[in-house]
Amino acid sequence: MYKIMTPGPTQVKENIRLARARECTNPDLDETFVEFYRETCEKISRLLHTEHETLILDGEGILGLEAACASLTEPGDRVLVLDNGIYGKGFADFVSIYGGRPELYTVDDTMPIDPEALKKFLEKNHDYKYATLVHCDTPSGMLNDIHALCPLLKKYGILTVVDSVSAMFGERVDVTEAQADILCGGSQKAVSAPPGLTFVTVSPEAKKAMAERKTPIASFYASLKVFEGYYEKKWFPYTMPISDIYGLRAAVDNIEQDSDMLARHAAIGTACRQALTEAGLQLHLKQGFSNTVTVFDVPEGTTAQEILTTMREEHNIMLAGSFDSLAGQVIRIGHMGTNAAFADMEETMEALEQTMKKLGINLKCSLKEQFCARFHLLTEK
Repeated sequence: MYKIMTPGPTQVKENIRLARARECTNPDLDETFVEFYRETCEKISRLLHTEHETLILDGEGILGLEAACASLTEPGDRVLVLDNGIYGKGFADFVSIYGGRPELYTVDDTMPIDPEALKKFLEKNHDYKYATLVHCDTPSGMLNDIHALCPLLKKYGILTVVDSVSAMFGERVDVTEAQADILCGGSQKAVSAPPGLTFVTVSPEAKKAMAERKTPIASFYASLKVFEGYYEKKWFPYTMPISDIYGLRAAVDNIEQDSDMLARHAAIGTACRQALTEAGLQLHLKQGFSNTVTVFDVPEGTTAQEILTTMREEHNIMLAGSFDSLAGQVIRIGHMGTNAAFADMEETMEALEQTMKKLGINLKCSLKEQFCARFHLLTEK
């Protein structure tokens, strides 16, 4: 088996794997499972610092993003799509599918969205039903400040849909402070459960917008409204993936007990970026670095595929390239959730150093030694 150091899916702890092996009941009929589901949802809401309802959906993170757009969008609705990355721009597709009119606010994709610039834009342009934004745009590792951006949008009555799939629990997320109306997460990123589930927090304002629609939601599976009153009715709109949810609950319990989670992500992310820079490799972004994934440009003299293949075949470590406009241009190191562990990152840096040497890429210093030195300096303060 490979050591998976990709930006999701991540490594999965044994207690999560064992939780998924629990004996199954019938989730459609056994009311104890309805209680378990609701308790898990409430725990996620607490960890995200909100009283908004959380719903767990049977599908990986993309389902949450589409369901948010499907549930809010009516034909002709103007939707502001904040775009400084591949996933940010991708929201426009979901808006269009459900008949909305996406309008892109496109900025430099090597920089985070500037709140002051957005503020000036909104002063003249704010007739939108809702806006979409990405917390961590995983293909590039871009981190946007949702706690500054969402309140600007809410000031004009614009609902907000936030993709925090690759950021939450590796970066700070306070839904109340951010005033996010629908915030989406996924099981396979920093949560470090297997892929297959998404969960969303839904504000009363978002529910009101769904209730006041003039047209029906053009989907059943990608609809948040079908969960309305599930607990009171003790009834789910479809059979819930009970084993997946058992595993998610174990992962959420792990997060609840991990008081150093955010500090560890920050130390590992910072140390990784500093080590790569000291060694002479070029980080892809200028600013806005996420502590869940580090992205560097493929150096001249080799290819992304050569780096990935050597890491996998000779060191048994799986890193990731990227896709779309970044295909073949960058390498991504995932240090989110379970992957955000010093020993795993030390091994990864040593293997990457040896890989570069084999491929004829001269580094200015030892990646492993720089990473270790930087990490210890950061954690001993």
